[in-house]
Amino acid sequence: MSLTVEPVRVANGSDEEGMLVFTDQRRLVAVLTHLSHEHEEGAGHWYLEAGFGRLDGPNHPTFPNLEAALDWLTQRLNMRGIQPPPVGLVVC
Repeated sequence: MSLTVEPVRVANGSDEEGMLVFTDQRRLVAVLTHLSHEHEEGAGHWYLEAGFGRLDGPNHPTFPNLEAALDWLTQRLNMRGIQPPPVGLVVC
């Protein structure tokens, strides 16, 4: 499974830079937000603002970079024990 990302502005009150994350079938599976300087230690990290389907739940982790976020998302989407292929990062 490969994931693609599309830049988007997120109206969450502080961190507007975000990415919509789609599967190779163009299904929206997550919204990531790039944390601003307001988050001090987390500044520059990516936050799972919303997850859908298998990614839905109370866990909203942060990631040091976009690649780490996409790796985590891919692992969760492939929880059946199948080794996921490398994440294909495509920015639209």
